[in-house]
Amino acid sequence: MFDAIPAASAATIAFVLVGLWLVPYALSVLWWVFEVLVLARGWHTDETDREWGLEDVQVRVLTIDAERVVQGTVDTVPDAVDDVRVIAERPIAVDGARVHVVPDSFECTATNKGRALEWASRTLQCDREYVLYLDEDTLVTDFTGLPDADIVQFTERPIYTGSWLAYCCEVFRVGYQFEQYAFHRLRYPLYTWGGGVAVRNDLENRIGWDVETITEDTNFVWRAARKHGLTFRLVDARFRNQAPPSLRAMFGQRRRWISGSVRDGTILPRSYRPLYATRIYAWACSPLVPIAFLGSVATPGVGGASHLLGTVSALLGVVLIGYTCCGLRAYRARPLLWPVLILATPVAVVLHAVGAMWGVLSPVTTFDVTEKVDPDAIEAINPGLEDGDIETHDGTERLLEDESGDEPLTWPLVDD
Repeated sequence: MFDAIPAASAATIAFVLVGLWLVPYALSVLWWVFEVLVLARGWHTDETDREWGLEDVQVRVLTIDAERVVQGTVDTVPDAVDDVRVIAERPIAVDGARVHVVPDSFECTATNKGRALEWASRTLQCDREYVLYLDEDTLVTDFTGLPDADIVQFTERPIYTGSWLAYCCEVFRVGYQFEQYAFHRLRYPLYTWGGGVAVRNDLENRIGWDVETITEDTNFVWRAARKHGLTFRLVDARFRNQAPPSLRAMFGQRRRWISGSVRDGTILPRSYRPLYATRIYAWACSPLVPIAFLGSVATPGVGGASHLLGTVSALLGVVLIGYTCCGLRAYRARPLLWPVLILATPVAVVLHAVGAMWGVLSPVTTFDVTEKVDPDAIEAINPGLEDGDIETHDGTERLLEDESGDEPLTWPLVDD
């Protein structure tokens, strides 16, 4: 088939690919490398850097009505946090927390999750320095306090929930999120989502959540940075939220993320927008990296443009594997698992980008909750957990004691 393509035409195609796709993609990758190797220096916070204790935190968990899932989250909040609130859309019963139901009569500009956040901000009293927001499926780990900053982002490590392919994509994504270590040097952190986000109470009262968006946390931080400026710190506690239980759920989740990011990008100053646009472009077009490399191999005689295409795409492929390696490091994955998940990188790249490409081509405007599984199911499919481990977990420690790999390797491969 490729033999039928005239050399000049093939060279033109290769040149267009290099100029219109690989160049902006490469710029996005180079920015990530610069963040991780240069800007990330000085990010570290250790136990001596916790200027605010657990008694200075009010926890709020957002849900519609996922009673069993939320109960698992509340069970993992450290006992020293004595003010735990659940913000629900319908009445549920949760031990260890006060449940507040958003009334149907409440009206504001924000919708769905943002509406619940705004109602809670206006209605609930808080005499603590910080409000820590958790998703309904977040299992708290290694939480001992907070550094002094306006926004404190906790890192995440999604736990296996039944889909091995979705889990591989999460390992890849968590590796990419190593760039969060650099966000303390940016006036506008490029996103805030994941394990949990603590917001200084005074800042929340000044900014509020009353805007129409489907990426509430990032939107809030960008508005705060634009109006008042803010300080941002990262705590590498690796809270255990859930990996999507199916590829379909993951595609919808990624579609929502990218749709909200595109829509809210106008909040950023003009100096940030080219960078942000190339990142979205790179995410959605990641599957073209292996395609470009294979195309250059299949047309070896069409000149320098094809050779350049193959060389650049091969280098970008190495960086994609680097994302996976960073994810494996974050997961403290057993050495025997590294080759398996590294070989799965091309598949993870493609699947991780499907929802993003879908969101670019057909943006979503409504908030849909990603499907979650009950704590009992998590304990049943993760060999490192036994019945009741989540209920009895102390959120100041790890959830899985064998995460360091000291225990014998067990099946499935995702036993982290």
